[in-house]
Amino acid sequence: MKSYRSVVAVLLAAGSLVVSPAIAQDSLRIGAPLPLTGALAPEGAKLKQGYELWQEKVNAGGGVKAGDKKLKVELLYYDYQSTTPKAVQLAEKLISDDKVDFLFSPFGSGATKAVSAVAEKYGVPLLASSASSAEVFDQGYKNLFGLYTDNSTLSEPIAELIKGKLPNVKRVAILARNDLYPLSLANEFEKSVKKRGFEVVYFEKYPIGTLDHSSALTQLRAAKPDWVIVTGYINDLILVRKQAGELKVGGQVYTMINGPAYKEWIDAVGPLAENVTTASWFHPVLNYKSEDVFGSTQAFVSQFKEKYGVEPDFTQASGAAVGVILQLAIERAGSRDRNAVREQLLKGGFKTFFAPISFGPTGMANSYVPPVFQIQQGQVKVVFPADIATGEFRAAPVN
Repeated sequence: MKSYRSVVAVLLAAGSLVVSPAIAQDSLRIGAPLPLTGALAPEGAKLKQGYELWQEKVNAGGGVKAGDKKLKVELLYYDYQSTTPKAVQLAEKLISDDKVDFLFSPFGSGATKAVSAVAEKYGVPLLASSASSAEVFDQGYKNLFGLYTDNSTLSEPIAELIKGKLPNVKRVAILARNDLYPLSLANEFEKSVKKRGFEVVYFEKYPIGTLDHSSALTQLRAAKPDWVIVTGYINDLILVRKQAGELKVGGQVYTMINGPAYKEWIDAVGPLAENVTTASWFHPVLNYKSEDVFGSTQAFVSQFKEKYGVEPDFTQASGAAVGVILQLAIERAGSRDRNAVREQLLKGGFKTFFAPISFGPTGMANSYVPPVFQIQQGQVKVVFPADIATGEFRAAPVN
């Protein structure tokens, strides 16, 4: 039994909501539809870890301060089984039936975009933990606030890095998961590389749930690229990298997002991880001083590692980060009133362990630069920006 008093509601089967008996008398209820089963289950589990570390930390201190009250955090989860229509249905249930005060988003841009329409309909601020596609934020909604900067902040620095470090790289191949975020990211890469004079010799999409990429990779290999870019989620990118190795799809550089930032990706592909580049919005090497319940990036990393036995990756950190942002907004507002909290979210200026967070006119974060990484001898090295780099970019061929 955990020492903090909260409600953790988890959907164990369709339509069944199981609630722990320790219900706080005056609480802050947050709904969180998550992909706890299905293709995105690894990412859903990671978000849940981040949410629960924040919840445990804030409840151990008495709760979120809202004026003269302290509100214990209740997290209500439903499993949308990695299917977007179910995420929409369950978000509506959380608002209408479970009467949550606020929402944390589902995982990824596609499901977040769909659920944001529900949040807007009911006037419920939605903190998006893992949506980076501009297409999510172009709807004119006033209740959507995204932690991540847009996808071009990933593609632009990598393209600039390759242009400067590998002048012989001319030909680029792009393979993208046909899903909102991965495809949007691939399109941003296409724009970034073309702007710098690279030739895109291959651009194809693979369906969600693809279990064999050999045909696409054979065609990609025939295009003789110098630089291979693949977008998707962790399970996609494990399979693509392994099959590319089997088919001997070479090149001077591989970029894969999002996958290589995860330890399990490196462990799964082994030596094939070497020199792969990637980018994300967080890494444990960062050391922001913060005004949230953790106090700094390093304090968050230490507490996460103590609880779960591993260092947090960006998805796990994202879960905790939306929690601290909501908490800071409520404490500034002195109330859990949605309008008052929304006003504080719009003002931004949140000093968090994740990064300094402010939101642009569409609701996307616009206040920090995500790091670029390269896998070197099985370790994640930050190679950009220079002020937080932990290693030099290595221009070694990828086989």
